[in-house]
Amino acid sequence: MSFEQILGLITGTAFGFLLQKGRVLRFEKQVGAMLLKDMTIFKFMLSAILVGMVGIQLLAGTGIIVLSHKAMNMGAVLVGGGLFGCGWAVMGFCPGTSIGALGEGRWHAVFAIAGMVVGAALYAELYPLFKSTVLAWKDFGKIGLVEVLHISPWLIVPVFGAGILWMFVWFERKNL
Repeated sequence: MSFEQILGLITGTAFGFLLQKGRVLRFEKQVGAMLLKDMTIFKFMLSAILVGMVGIQLLAGTGIIVLSHKAMNMGAVLVGGGLFGCGWAVMGFCPGTSIGALGEGRWHAVFAIAGMVVGAALYAELYPLFKSTVLAWKDFGKIGLVEVLHISPWLIVPVFGAGILWMFVWFERKNL
């Protein structure tokens, strides 16, 4: 096992532990999120995004990693996002929570995992068709917010963090 694989196993296990401790694997939390009545999952996701954003910028700033954006393809974003949202709404799991739920012993998560594997296989098989249709829609190239705004990522991070903090306060005031 390589160092990267060991590090991936450790961070994946830690993330799964946090998912379980944050109770975002619970069905009622998933349904509450879909109905916009329980913001536990959104708070967890926003916290993870902020921590990841800071970590990635620190790693990139020190030269440990090099950022390489994927192309921002409108067809892939719309179709992929729609399929992801439908799958989450129908099964009550996203990829991370399905594995976490299985780890908790909730065997019905196997159906969600199987659906994701079948979906990935179908995508791989139909890729030539998608390449000439959906993936041929508007392609903005390899862009990110920093490139679009032409500012330092360290100006974006505190603004995003302040927005998240404001949302958390608002969620708490509304008992969400």
